[in-house]
Amino acid sequence: MVGAGPVGLTLALALARHEVPTVVLDESSGKDEERPARTVILRADTAALVERLTGTVLSAPPPPAAEPEAAAVRAPFKEKPFRGEPDEEPAYDEEPPSPLAGRDPARGPNPALASGTEAAPYGAGAPADALGARWTGWRSLRRKQLMREVPFDEENPSPLHIAQHSLCAVLRGALAHEPLVKIVTDSRLDSLEQDDSGLTAHTRGDKGSWWRGSYLVGCDGPRSTVRKLLDIRFPGRTAVERHAVAALRTELPRPEEAVLHRMPPWRGSGAEITARPLADGAWRLDWLLPPRGDLVTPDALVTRVRDTLAGWCDSTTPPYELLDTGVHTVHHRLARRWRVGRAFLAGDAAHLLGALGTQGVDEGVRDADNLAWKLALAWHHGAANTLLDSYQAERRASVAARLRAADQSLPILRGGGGLRAYVPGTARGHDALLTDGHLGRGPLGAPPSHARSPLAPEATDSAVATATAPGEPVEDVVVTAEDGTFVRLRDRLGRAHFLAVLIAPGTGVWERRHWLTAGVMPRLVAAVTALPLPAELLVAETYPGAPAHTVLLIRPDGHLVTALSGVRPAELYGAADVARGGEPTEEKQPTARG
Repeated sequence: MVGAGPVGLTLALALARHEVPTVVLDESSGKDEERPARTVILRADTAALVERLTGTVLSAPPPPAAEPEAAAVRAPFKEKPFRGEPDEEPAYDEEPPSPLAGRDPARGPNPALASGTEAAPYGAGAPADALGARWTGWRSLRRKQLMREVPFDEENPSPLHIAQHSLCAVLRGALAHEPLVKIVTDSRLDSLEQDDSGLTAHTRGDKGSWWRGSYLVGCDGPRSTVRKLLDIRFPGRTAVERHAVAALRTELPRPEEAVLHRMPPWRGSGAEITARPLADGAWRLDWLLPPRGDLVTPDALVTRVRDTLAGWCDSTTPPYELLDTGVHTVHHRLARRWRVGRAFLAGDAAHLLGALGTQGVDEGVRDADNLAWKLALAWHHGAANTLLDSYQAERRASVAARLRAADQSLPILRGGGGLRAYVPGTARGHDALLTDGHLGRGPLGAPPSHARSPLAPEATDSAVATATAPGEPVEDVVVTAEDGTFVRLRDRLGRAHFLAVLIAPGTGVWERRHWLTAGVMPRLVAAVTALPLPAELLVAETYPGAPAHTVLLIRPDGHLVTALSGVRPAELYGAADVARGGEPTEEKQPTARG
């Protein structure tokens, strides 16, 4: 693994959960610079993945509304020095929250989570020094009018908002307890070579060395050395959007809700402001800037802060502490290839996006989830080229669709004239597009489907329709494991095997010893055992839209392969064989070494 940002660390941890040893080449000293204004938004599914991998609950409950007395005693605002122009993010020089929040250092991951219990979605049992924030709602305003209000709950979970250095600290804390992962700091890649059996990479620096491994993944950011060494083009658009950014601590009227305010009725704040809560009473505010405007001076940014806070607080600027500032420039780029032989690209090395609320790190975590099980299958059992090629086919296609949707929406949302007619209701149509991007819905943000993947089997006469179409992520229902325990389906993912789930109403009230040998179970056990890849058999009382005795085959990353009516051993085997890419053409690989 080249690069130790959020994507590289997530991928290393995911591979370890698949029992694959990994070496992470970290160019830094191993400590991430603390920048409160450089934050990450993870959608509900990717946040759940990180919590599952780390055994850490990443957010506390949404903060209560401030009491008037509490607001009155807050200290006057304090301002830290302004830093940052395009592509720079200012530093913050205080210690980050503990990287082991929610963990027992002597035992590793949180025992409750490690045993299969779902991470509490709104911070139940979360540490007091929670690292991120989940919100109770999202509001969209235009001038003084409320355009849209979206409440979050168990059925419609909030995104997770967390500082990037805090996310990396959690991942590093989990990896510190992982014997299968070795992080080598102060190691900068300067060459790599491939052959039929593996790769050889060289790093320079105090720990310069030659490294040998079966595969290499470049997670080394927008200026990726891996991408350059592989001679992969990185075309796209520069400066798609510009935002002035500030992280601050203050008290606003609705401290638990995020807000998008377009065309605010006061001067000096620009055309669009986004305010999103962080942990510990902090906020990140983003002001959309003109595409080719002047540089943002410190005084100008402080004026924006004061005017915006006053606009939301009855014309009076509340006390605030300015933690961090900067200017963020969004670029949209997509690497031509994501795989060259045994080398892959992931995260910002493969794609850049971020306009209209799209999230680059969130997409990078999806890259890691998609690639981890495929490399694990190749590591443990060998793999066909179809399986390894499917990473590019699936993930590059998903990100390309996201970028196309953004490119089509930008002229409508940011332009003027006749283009506005394309969106019915104009203002409300614009608001719906922006809400989709920020909340992870629709073409701009919804979890991807892999219905057209080379790993997707053809539909058969025995296939049945459920609420989840083949290729889409499955619903997180309660299932019974082979040992009789009740767990969430999501918590069985990422374990180096596929899942076969039988929908059997009534089994929840029976002891396992009664239903395991009854009805179709013996035939299903035999069919799952005979599959061409490892699979775990689970039972669920219900699944949305699935008739009784439906059998679901699910990939390790949670995407549905097929849903069959009853036990169909031959069809189940055929679907599993297609989902693994067919007969392996690459043998099991040796351990990475230095």
